[in-house]
Amino acid sequence: MTRKQKRLTIIAGGMSFILAAVLLVMFAFSQSVAYFYMPADLATTEVSPGTRIRLGGLVAEGSVKRGEGSTVSFSVTDGSNTVPVSYTGILPDLFREGQGVVTEGAFDAATHSFVADSVLAKHDENYMPKEVADRLKEQGVWQHGGEAATQ
Repeated sequence: MTRKQKRLTIIAGGMSFILAAVLLVMFAFSQSVAYFYMPADLATTEVSPGTRIRLGGLVAEGSVKRGEGSTVSFSVTDGSNTVPVSYTGILPDLFREGQGVVTEGAFDAATHSFVADSVLAKHDENYMPKEVADRLKEQGVWQHGGEAATQ
């Protein structure tokens, strides 16, 4: 092999290594993506059961029901639509009705409800996930400071 051929072989090997690394990273990211939806989005979008998504909105008033053990069922609303959610685990301390929440999980085909494996609640009066706050402000349901607008 000449010197030029050795150099081209090393460059080709390096490029193929970089390409393989990029493909592996892209595959890993595609497996961990959870799309964000509001209840109104779910009324117009078909999400297949078992697909991991994030569901955000407000905890509907009067919807929190404690089950056996640490099982809790509640509803997430955006003012126009409501989605029933079930969760088994310890809820955040600031979880309550009328507060912003983001849940992550999947739909259960048998019960037609959202089964969450994580629940995030707002941690103070100034925080709400940007996607949730923007969508709720568009609909006039949520205002800065956590006060709900009446329509």
